[in-house]
Amino acid sequence: MRVSAGVAAFLLSLTAIPVSFLLNGLSAMDSPMTVFYAGVGVLLGLLLVLYLLVIGRTPTDPLFYAFSVFSFTSVIDLIISLEQDGYIRGFMGFYLKEGEPYLRSAYGILICYWDGTVHYALYLLMITAISLSWSYRCVGLYWLGSILMSLVILLVGTVLVSIHEGKYGTEIRPAFLLNIPYMLIPIWAGKKIYGIPRALPKATADQVATEQGKWLYRRPLDVCFVIYLLFAAAYTVFRGFIALECPFDTCVRYAYDQEPYLLDPVMYPKIQEEASIN
Repeated sequence: MRVSAGVAAFLLSLTAIPVSFLLNGLSAMDSPMTVFYAGVGVLLGLLLVLYLLVIGRTPTDPLFYAFSVFSFTSVIDLIISLEQDGYIRGFMGFYLKEGEPYLRSAYGILICYWDGTVHYALYLLMITAISLSWSYRCVGLYWLGSILMSLVILLVGTVLVSIHEGKYGTEIRPAFLLNIPYMLIPIWAGKKIYGIPRALPKATADQVATEQGKWLYRRPLDVCFVIYLLFAAAYTVFRGFIALECPFDTCVRYAYDQEPYLLDPVMYPKIQEEASIN
């Protein structure tokens, strides 16, 4: 029985579970270079298998392949987080030791959870949209901002920690280079996503002009958005002060009681909050 391209991509992403388990059991995975080559081989093999599965019904959008590979790595990231928190074991221990040890940091665990849940759902939505020839511009733009923000912080933070010889700074392995395509491909994807025609409201130009000419208090949806935006900006600034070691009691209590991750001695939370403020 032949399955659709979208279903094939989804099923292929789930193969991350047995693949990670099998690799973890290989004694050869005790070398950083071996782990790097294994990562490259798995990704290339994944593309080949996906291509063979969708022959005859290949989606016209090349981002289908990128999102399919990214969905596989999202499952890998979820496995990493679950293993770090002790829910499972025997899957990605080799990679945390010889691949990307900095993922053991608080930021590393959280970014893996985010990629393994939110990004994974977004990939499946975009894969489905591509398979059905639907527009995925809004979903794609949200994903683009999210993944670029998280990866820039991860890469820049890791390099800065390495320069200052801080925590995890001396543990950069060749597998760090596997993150480079995840920076380049979203840039290419962003150009294509921006090129997708925007869905215009079913209203005339006069109706749009009349609505935009109203005072803000007469546009309840816009009022809610402005209130949310002000709250989000203030909250971001507050968290930025905490990451920069604000001495006020309120900041200290919040950090210890709610987000102790912000006090992690590595550079990730500081870079994230500074980038958010800017």
